Amino acid sequence: MSKLDFYEVLGVSRDASDREISSAYRKLAVRFHPDSNPGDEDATVRFKQSAEAYEVLSDSDKRARYDQYGHAGLEGSGSSFGSAEDIFDAFGDIFGGGIFEGFFGGGSRGDGGRRVRKGANVRVDMALTLEEAAFGVDRTIKIPRAQKCDTCSGSGCKEGSKPSMCGTCGGLGQVVQSHGILRMQTTCPECRGEGKRIDAPCGDCRGSGFKKKTVEIEVSIPAGVDDGTRVRVTGQGEPSPDGGSAGDCYCFVSITEHELFRREGPHLILQMPIAFSQATLGAKIEIPTLEGREDLVVAAGTQSGEVFRIRGKGMPDPHSGRKGDLHVQLNIETPKKLNERQEELLRELAELDETHVSPKRKSFLKSIRDYFKPNQAD
Repeated sequence: MSKLDFYEVLGVSRDASDREISSAYRKLAVRFHPDSNPGDEDATVRFKQSAEAYEVLSDSDKRARYDQYGHAGLEGSGSSFGSAEDIFDAFGDIFGGGIFEGFFGGGSRGDGGRRVRKGANVRVDMALTLEEAAFGVDRTIKIPRAQKCDTCSGSGCKEGSKPSMCGTCGGLGQVVQSHGILRMQTTCPECRGEGKRIDAPCGDCRGSGFKKKTVEIEVSIPAGVDDGTRVRVTGQGEPSPDGGSAGDCYCFVSITEHELFRREGPHLILQMPIAFSQATLGAKIEIPTLEGREDLVVAAGTQSGEVFRIRGKGMPDPHSGRKGDLHVQLNIETPKKLNERQEELLRELAELDETHVSPKRKSFLKSIRDYFKPNQAD
């Protein structure tokens, strides 16, 4: 089945601005949101399609690849939206939050009908070498996040006291406002979504129930990740303020520049210098790969700039594991210094080719001086 055009999904032109793309997506998110279309599978599909389109077109790098190569340019960086909850996570918290808040207030219901919110997501930036990206790596990362206060065990209350129910929202943490046919559910302004009031706060955490602490976790980065890849670690974000599930940790990967290889999608590019004699007569040269040394047979008469492809020596696809290729571009180097024997042989070769070459430097400079001597005949 052919994939839908992302611009058509959002209903925008191919030269649409970022603002137009965001506006179009917001309208579709409201129109096809599962809360306003209960039991409508078609609406759920449309909701996910619009989120996938927005994820690509709102990212300048992904949009550029999509514009040039279509869906093929996005291989290895596909959407991770398995459910509507994933969409809430991606666009509700980590990117500034709030695209759904005020319309439907994502989350689940707790005891008494109070909406239970998922904890906030956290972001960690991770720099990898090309080798680490190629073979995968396990990293220990540090996350500064809230932990339950030891003094009050997370209640936020001073010892011997208890929280009281919020009188504005009746403990729900949400208030409902109606504007025509649109029913909007927003966070209670009195208790800020807590559904309760703390009259005697804990002196250690000041009533929040949490204190900041840096924790260390192990993260497995799969082989083949590209620059800008987002790796999700479930449940390692901020804890929920009202008993819901914890948020997630998103590791944003950047790949440091390599001294030898340049990456282009699944392929690697190597600029390899060779001598004039090797290119002319042919040679077997040793080249580097990410997996070690490799022999490359250079045919006689190879021209500067010619590219040789070594299959399967590129970067692996993080999903299929299939590897790209290594493209070796040969550049013929012209020597800057020659010994006497080398120069003699090259001049002999030039004479055989009947090719005019400049004379030796000393005799050439003497010729110039002789040329500018005053003409004695004058």
